[in-house]
Amino acid sequence: MNILFTCAGRRRYLLKYFKEIIGDSGKIIATDMQLSAPALTAADVKIQVPRVYAEDYIPTTLNICKEYKVDVLISLNDLELPILAERKSDFEAIGTKVIVSDSNVIDICFDKYKTAQFIESIGLNTPKTYVNYNEALEAIKAGKLHFPLIIKPRWGSGSIGLEFVDDLEELEMVYKLDRKKVMKSILATASVEDEFLLIQEVIKGPEYGLDIANDLNGKFRGVSVKQKLAMRSGETDKAITVDNPNIRDIGATIGNALGHIANLDCDILERDGKYYVLELNPRFGGGYPFSHEAGVNMPQAIISWIQGKDVDNSIFFPEYGKTFSKCDILLNVGEKNRGYE
Repeated sequence: MNILFTCAGRRRYLLKYFKEIIGDSGKIIATDMQLSAPALTAADVKIQVPRVYAEDYIPTTLNICKEYKVDVLISLNDLELPILAERKSDFEAIGTKVIVSDSNVIDICFDKYKTAQFIESIGLNTPKTYVNYNEALEAIKAGKLHFPLIIKPRWGSGSIGLEFVDDLEELEMVYKLDRKKVMKSILATASVEDEFLLIQEVIKGPEYGLDIANDLNGKFRGVSVKQKLAMRSGETDKAITVDNPNIRDIGATIGNALGHIANLDCDILERDGKYYVLELNPRFGGGYPFSHEAGVNMPQAIISWIQGKDVDNSIFFPEYGKTFSKCDILLNVGEKNRGYE
């Protein structure tokens, strides 16, 4: 089995997890717009490709799948997911299974305003969210929305454009500045409407990360819950797996209602005993290794499903009380393999 990771970036551990399963029976191929991307050091084949918004990105990726007889394609980048969801049939026509949810699921997760609406529609809590600046001002003046607030891109990735504001003066200045900042960033292409910034209530309290597992037919199979102990650059840096039935029930509600495939990365905040769903990312997230090292094995599940086998649901639940922390390592990323024409 040959597996292609696109936009591989920094997720070196994920490539290693899959390689441990397939061993010498297949190849791990990784692509990125930079051959110096750290994850490429864990690949059997590393290839430089155009930016995801380039006209030749999909044709280049399709050619790689043909040349290397790729069985499975896994994307590790939010911005690429809508593109791959629309073109899944092109890949599957050449025998490559794309592990990405359908376009309607990607749309709900990628558009953070639609995420908030979806969460409320299934009876769960989410921070108060406004997409219209004037409506947010009215809510503040009416006492329905309170500082501090967070301003963030409606179609975002990572921590680009995230800003906290503490009063009306800051809100006005930062909102205008953030609009310019986002339109100068890689998020500009994804920001398809004029109202591309969100103004959202800040929830202060313990934060949790969920890995919500569905099978390749969108059926819910299990959930791993981790309490975040430290963050760095918008990503979980230290976490402990916890036995929290209430949060697991939230994960099950989301998995059953959304119908995503494979892993869904979800953030939840707790305030005064109530849980608020913050974001849904229909892919492997930066918090997945905390689940994996505690016994969860989504890579094994994906490979088994592709081979027509099933797995027991216990594979999606971690051993509780396991604490892990990320650390920096130095990699030699200077060795070239192949670029694109």
